[in-house]
Amino acid sequence: MKRIVNGHFQDLNIYAQNIQKETGATAAAVCIIHKDTVVNEWYAGTHDFSPESRKVDEATRFNVGSIRKTYLGLAVSLLIEQGRINSVDDEIAGYLNEPEEAAKGVTLRQLLTHTHGLMEADGAIVREFPAGESWAYRNTGITLLTRLVKHLSAQNVSEFVQSSILAPYHLNKTGWRTSYDEHLIYNYYKDKHTWVGPNDSDAGDQGNLFISAEDMAAWGYIHLRKGCMNGKQVLPQTVFERVTELHTPSTVPEHLPRNGFVWWLQSSSPLNQIGEHVPNGAYQILGITGCTCLVIPHYDAVVVRMYNQLNNPVGFDYLSEIRMFGNIAAGLLDSYKAAQPS
Repeated sequence: MKRIVNGHFQDLNIYAQNIQKETGATAAAVCIIHKDTVVNEWYAGTHDFSPESRKVDEATRFNVGSIRKTYLGLAVSLLIEQGRINSVDDEIAGYLNEPEEAAKGVTLRQLLTHTHGLMEADGAIVREFPAGESWAYRNTGITLLTRLVKHLSAQNVSEFVQSSILAPYHLNKTGWRTSYDEHLIYNYYKDKHTWVGPNDSDAGDQGNLFISAEDMAAWGYIHLRKGCMNGKQVLPQTVFERVTELHTPSTVPEHLPRNGFVWWLQSSSPLNQIGEHVPNGAYQILGITGCTCLVIPHYDAVVVRMYNQLNNPVGFDYLSEIRMFGNIAAGLLDSYKAAQPS
């Protein structure tokens, strides 16, 4: 991929650095792809607070938290493409050997869009609301989808994603990791009670997916190009179209978020994480560490921000902040696009 990095997006880098300081993150990166060119690449800070800590650069791999769920979503789409899943409206119970009682009647569509109504309580899966009638961000649905992929592919999620998706697209700086490496920002795991969750499994069932800023941007770019990379259609176009289409059931009230296969879609929901000035058709995914991947087809662009955010300061408005990031990016992309030769 070509690189033409200039100062046009400096305001976004400055904004990202200000938020880095406000949230106490030691590491930050911003990467933007416009058309087939990297037009902004910025790195700041160190892997942790120690004096000898490694500086952030293109080899640094961030823990991306819930961004991992889009890899699971694409795995499900690929299983549909391969004919191992008949429909997103099939019940999850029909695909599992030992389905949870509470999950009976819940469809894959509802699991993928956080509208399943399931939650965990005292170690058991229970019902929070009728399936398909509301929205709640719970990892219970992700756990069931993880079991689904393993059951149908005879591989765990990380193995299936690695062999079927990461390797064909040469995403070599992406993977689930359980041990220290100098390129990984691993400071969370020094605490036995780390808030990003356990990291003792490499099966793809935990929040220990590490990705470089460049690979994160490439992930968004592959979706933007619907599976085409360097002029080659690696996986079928429909695999990618499926994950970014609207799949939220029509029975869900309009004021609640709209999702594809996990991806947040641009909408007028007051809970939406995408800025109101970002054009329709955009989609985004976030992680608890502050990482985000925003795809804006209107501008033929992908915008990625990476942090190792440890926590939010008191009074910090997370939703307003991430919307502002998207709005600034959209404004700069609009002026950048206007300045390009026709």
